[in-house]
Amino acid sequence: MRFSMMTVSAAALLAVATTAASAQTTLTIGTVNNSDMIRMQGLTPEFEKAHPDIKVNWVTLEENILRQRVTTDIATGGGQFDIMTIGTYEVPIWAKQEWLKPLDGLSDDYDVDDLIPAIRSALSNDDKLYAAPFYAESVLTLYRKDLFEKAGLEMPEKPTWDFIAEAAEKITDKDAGVYGICLRGKPGWGENMAFLGNMAREFGANYFDADWKPQFESDGWKKAVSLYVDLMTKYGPPGAASNGFNENLSLFGQGKCGMWMDASVAASFVTDPKQSQVPDQVGFAAAPCGTDNCPNDGFNWLWAWSLAIPNSSKNAEAAQTFISWATSKEYLDLVAEKEGWANVPPGTRTSLYENSKYTEAAPFAEATLNAIKHADPSPTDDKPYYGLQFAAIPEFQGLGTAVGQQMAAALSGSATVDQALKQSQAIATREMTRGGYIK
Repeated sequence: MRFSMMTVSAAALLAVATTAASAQTTLTIGTVNNSDMIRMQGLTPEFEKAHPDIKVNWVTLEENILRQRVTTDIATGGGQFDIMTIGTYEVPIWAKQEWLKPLDGLSDDYDVDDLIPAIRSALSNDDKLYAAPFYAESVLTLYRKDLFEKAGLEMPEKPTWDFIAEAAEKITDKDAGVYGICLRGKPGWGENMAFLGNMAREFGANYFDADWKPQFESDGWKKAVSLYVDLMTKYGPPGAASNGFNENLSLFGQGKCGMWMDASVAASFVTDPKQSQVPDQVGFAAAPCGTDNCPNDGFNWLWAWSLAIPNSSKNAEAAQTFISWATSKEYLDLVAEKEGWANVPPGTRTSLYENSKYTEAAPFAEATLNAIKHADPSPTDDKPYYGLQFAAIPEFQGLGTAVGQQMAAALSGSATVDQALKQSQAIATREMTRGGYIK
């Protein structure tokens, strides 16, 4: 009789366990292989411990591949992902096409009003939030203070490209494996074109003029790309046409780059002794200016890697539970506890920049917030589109990547700058005409 009771108890326990397992929701999240996202994956067991009914499955991809995969999946309603890591380019376009679920089920203590206004606005449509920012960024000039001191140089608060060219020459020491400047070369609308689109703005040009005509053969683009190729050919690392954000982050952290103009989010990694060989030698300045009338607020860009839910997800409630956790104040506290305040994801919440623990630990905090606050992607009289380093129109993804390949060809020497810009102008004109922008 005792054996029979034990058998019944064991069967009951097995039935409970089986029911619990069957009730568990699995979330599939597509994300980019950037350091902050990899850290989030490492902390996921903390979420699963607090939410035993939700299991998280990560699909981590290189930036260009991620964009291809999530765009294809959402456009076809494939349903591969419950949460997608997307940016300020995709959100307004996809929200208008009703491809995303509004985030109207975030936790009661989420505090949407604490999101930095520029970031919240960029991720909203009709005053509804369609993606929650995991981290946000603008652009900074990162440089080696020790190399500048050795060369007798002082970085201006707002450098010009003429100064950057002079400094790149003086601090380059290829025999020692130190390159004066590292810039994105890997082709892609969010890789080399994010940098070059902003650099062209620094020389007074946009992607399109007020009538949507491409500007790739304008003086601004010619000056920007000519200088870019010249600097990288003379003072950049070998194989630069294959280097994107992550590759340059690695090079700078290894002490091989004297200067690097790129996303402000890089600052926390190059100043982290666990990830950088030069953590105490990094200085910060604004993005360079190439014109005589550089605006006081600089030529900044605006981007946020964010978490969004495609309409095809069958697990929207659980997905919002995860997003509430991963983009919350509590998550920032968790990273601070595990990794230190300087390593929390930047650029998303006003309260972070009011926290003295963060501002004292992060020497780049003020520069990052200032750049984000002074990045306005709104259309202007001479720029008919939303965006700074990108143009928020559906055609830009394919067009930008095709042009990025031309820029990489110019950098690698397989095409001249003039040839690359002429071909880019032809590609863009064809796409904009096909899209009905140019009559």
